[in-house]
Amino acid sequence: MKNISNRLQIIIFIGFIGFFFAANLIAPSKKFSPQENRYLALSPMFSVNALFGGKFTSDYEAYVTDQFFGRDSWISLKSASERAIGKLENNNVFFCKYDALIERFEKPDMALVQDNIDAVNALCTNTDVPVYASLIPGAVKIWADKLPENANNCDQKKLIDVIYSQLDAVTVDIFENLQAHSDEYIFYRTDHHWTSLGAYYGYLSLARSMGFDARSYDSYEPVTVSEDFYGTVYSSSGVRWVAPDRIEIFLRDEGIEVTNYNAGTPAAGALYNYSFLRQKDQYAFFLGGNSPLIEILTEQKDAPKLLVLRDSYADCLTPFLTDHFSEIHLIDLRYYKYSVQDYIKDNNIDTVLVIYTVSNFTSDTSIFMAGN
Repeated sequence: MKNISNRLQIIIFIGFIGFFFAANLIAPSKKFSPQENRYLALSPMFSVNALFGGKFTSDYEAYVTDQFFGRDSWISLKSASERAIGKLENNNVFFCKYDALIERFEKPDMALVQDNIDAVNALCTNTDVPVYASLIPGAVKIWADKLPENANNCDQKKLIDVIYSQLDAVTVDIFENLQAHSDEYIFYRTDHHWTSLGAYYGYLSLARSMGFDARSYDSYEPVTVSEDFYGTVYSSSGVRWVAPDRIEIFLRDEGIEVTNYNAGTPAAGALYNYSFLRQKDQYAFFLGGNSPLIEILTEQKDAPKLLVLRDSYADCLTPFLTDHFSEIHLIDLRYYKYSVQDYIKDNNIDTVLVIYTVSNFTSDTSIFMAGN
């Protein structure tokens, strides 16, 4: 009886291995994973040099991992299993109250943080126009009450205070306004960005510090443009049991002219690109996603010109600023490799705003370009 049981187990095991071996051979390779929002590794080209150099085996391992049959289901099962046994997180994403998924924030490299502080201070020294700087806290701090008990994170508020104490720019406190509205829908539950409502509260803080009169919330008519948004944190967490987010806009884009510059070539853009609402990366609906340089002309012809050095949080903040500036120039220093000082002079910029999330300001190795 014992021999029969052993043989049965061996047959089942071999059958299991055989099934997945055959499935992996037959199943076509996928170039892109909508669930993970990234391109997958494809079968590497074989060469003797690549084999003996170790590159082929490394690339082939990545290919097998990415193309494993039923990969999305296995990732989801792993995440669900870890939640069932009481784990608080998966892939550095916390399972939080109200089905919020919030990324862990580790203590940054303070040497890099100092380099970025020095770059902003160099910008202040090398230009004659006023420079404002603001750091945006993430959900990991503002929604700390939603985190699992004993979730370990570096304190973003303390980090903001340390950085602000060393900046020569006029600093803008967005933290307090977001904290005061922490019980509202100011961050997406499945994405690392703030919502349009969160951006509105950030806009109020900017207005108070920069000296323009912000519009009241009641003057807008928010419109929901999507109710099926799953963001980057959803993709990386492996979680598949939470409800989607919704995307709202507060302002229309009539009378706004947008130009995107990719590789120096101008192309017509828009405040809102509706085609992205049919894709996985729906947040790119705002301004069309990452771009080295975006120029926006508004109907406020006699208003000043603003240059924004920024990360993607500025994408849904920018529409609020179109009521107060004649031109808004957005530079993403990860992709823009020219002199910021020259750009300020050549375009007669009146005011500069450096605005980043805490996580990006403390980790981005491109901010040194601000001082050039």
